Amino acid sequence: MTRQPLALALALGVALLAASGAGAQRLGGIGGLPGQMIGGGFQPVPPGVPPSGILGNPLDATSLAGARDPTSLLDLRRQRLRALVRENRAALDVDDHGDPVRRDEVIALDPSAAVLATAKRAGFTPLREERVDSLGLALVVLAPPKGKGAKAGLKMLREIDASGHFEFNHLYEPAGAAVDREGTARASSSSSDAAIGMIDGGVGAHRALAAATIEQRGFAPGAPKASGHGTAIASLLVGSDGRFVGAARGRALLVADVYGGQAAAGSAEAIVRAMGWLAERRVGVITVSLVGPPNQLLERGVAALQARGVLVVAAVGNDGPAAPPQYPASYPGVIAVTGVDAHGRALLEAGRATHLDFAAPGADMAAALPGRGYGVVRGTSFATPLVAARLTMAGGDGAAALRAVSAEAAPGKGSVGRGIVCEACRIDPKWVGAKQ
Repeated sequence: MTRQPLALALALGVALLAASGAGAQRLGGIGGLPGQMIGGGFQPVPPGVPPSGILGNPLDATSLAGARDPTSLLDLRRQRLRALVRENRAALDVDDHGDPVRRDEVIALDPSAAVLATAKRAGFTPLREERVDSLGLALVVLAPPKGKGAKAGLKMLREIDASGHFEFNHLYEPAGAAVDREGTARASSSSSDAAIGMIDGGVGAHRALAAATIEQRGFAPGAPKASGHGTAIASLLVGSDGRFVGAARGRALLVADVYGGQAAAGSAEAIVRAMGWLAERRVGVITVSLVGPPNQLLERGVAALQARGVLVVAAVGNDGPAAPPQYPASYPGVIAVTGVDAHGRALLEAGRATHLDFAAPGADMAAALPGRGYGVVRGTSFATPLVAARLTMAGGDGAAALRAVSAEAAPGKGSVGRGIVCEACRIDPKWVGAKQ
């Protein structure tokens, strides 16, 4: 993107914020953190979308993100990731492709005692040892020798054991910016085994969730913390407030918070630990509205869930077709989901995966914010829980649920996989007083 269009977009964002005044809501960043910058600049408005449809953050005013130029979207993705790393230098670094990783951390998957001993002699320091028994996984997080970063450390480990499995501790970000507000985490309540699993940010207190059975557990340091993204996803699943009806209302929801209110969180390690908890609780469907690069640990976690018959439903992301395929949506057998607008058109900004299964409403819709209000949301993040809800409500084993949901999928415009699911699940913003 040249300086001139970026400056123009910046001016547009500032003007929109000034025009919207107190009615404007803040877009959540990584994990829905208040004030967290998602991008390095303002993103252009998609053709045909009225400027009043943007809900802006004073820092970035992102992200309807649907520029028709895929190269611009790819540039914006790079800017966003660079900004995240730049603002969290003490905790984050990048891999060879520019994707964020935990600084000075390398993961060894199922390492032998002999390999660990050799690594220690080479200067590596064990930081954490984890056993995820429900997934049959064991991992050790190692700090590279002094003066060596994660990239150099990973290379050293692969030289120590060429047949071993070593990986970065990659970060994953929400596949859609949710409207955010300050709020407290919703108190947990006991849930049954017939719950839906959700891996995201924490869920805040909201009247639409007051009667829902929601149990939360944190997989980042500290207790679960309310996020705009997590609250929005939960409301689309199990919310109930007048005309606002979640697509799986009445079902229990198990929420694994992999952010804990921190920007430099959402790691592969945290996500796999969350998967292990949900596997222990015998959930049948897990919704994951997070995106990032391929990662051996994450891949192993997904495969272990699938071996247990669990359906993993994941968003394809919002960085456009020029961006790399996103994960976990691109792993074989994962139900990859894109979004459509109120006219059944695939979102211009929707990313690509190695395969695409379904579409669901992902724009021109409302979701709950932490606290008492509602906001307009857009992104493949918000389509994903609707597909997960339909798979859950279909009942039966995974294959039977997939057949049932495939049978109800309706045609759409653009890339929608097998078709649009849960069209009637869209909550019109006018119903709940959410301003577009």
